[in-house]
Amino acid sequence: MKLLRVGTAGAERPAVLDQEGTLRDLSALVPDIDGNLLSDASALDRIRAAVGAGVLPALDATGLRIGPPVARIGKVVCIGLNYHDHAAETGQATPAEPVVFLKAADTVVGPDDTVLVPRGSRKTDWEVELAVVIGRTARYVESAEAALAHVAGYTVAHDVSEREFQIERGGTWDKGKNCETFNPLGPWLVTADEVPDPQALSLKLWVNGELKQNGTTANQIFPVGEVVRYVSQFMTLYPGDVINTGTPAGVAMGQPEPKPYLRAGDVVELEVEGLGRQRQELKDA
Repeated sequence: MKLLRVGTAGAERPAVLDQEGTLRDLSALVPDIDGNLLSDASALDRIRAAVGAGVLPALDATGLRIGPPVARIGKVVCIGLNYHDHAAETGQATPAEPVVFLKAADTVVGPDDTVLVPRGSRKTDWEVELAVVIGRTARYVESAEAALAHVAGYTVAHDVSEREFQIERGGTWDKGKNCETFNPLGPWLVTADEVPDPQALSLKLWVNGELKQNGTTANQIFPVGEVVRYVSQFMTLYPGDVINTGTPAGVAMGQPEPKPYLRAGDVVELEVEGLGRQRQELKDA
């Protein structure tokens, strides 16, 4: 299923995109798309049955905002340097273990919402990523294979980053990763049963119509199952938590000088195969 949330920010309603591409209202069936729903197999089965029966009312998608596909996210866990080509382009060694950092849940916005360039920013960068949404509590998971059973589904993430804040201003990466609007998510949460191999997905990103990133999850250093297993050794993952699994080569930081960092007025578009497409216009904060 392709689950999503539509409406004005803070007042989104749950919806599903059926096989014919029609947007259907779920608000009479479930209160929202969140961890409670994603951990409830019977509720998900009810949605599948309603979609199959064709009883859900259609929504007019014209002018309707798409919000983040998951509400009340507990935490956003991110994996840095998780593609061989991205590590190479930034001149860094292949990590021996996953590089883990956190983004605050309040950085998450809808897939087509405005992204704000922070005040004083000179190096705002783009990163298309496959995002994993947790559906079962994951705590000390023993194997990568078992870890995949804890995944509710997948979506598209834009891990926007300010490189000067991240790398040159001291401390950890937090300052460059947690600026407002720095994690557009969506448009859909595609349930795991419709993504048989998360290591066989293409990822692309364009800036002002120019293709910048063109990669595949097959190039990940640590595949999805291993990422979930590894993270569960250090923190408990709860239903509705999100993991951004890293970005392929092609970011601005890896380009020759002068590096084409983002500015107000730029338009970024990105997609992950089968998971939908995002589009953001950048403005000054």
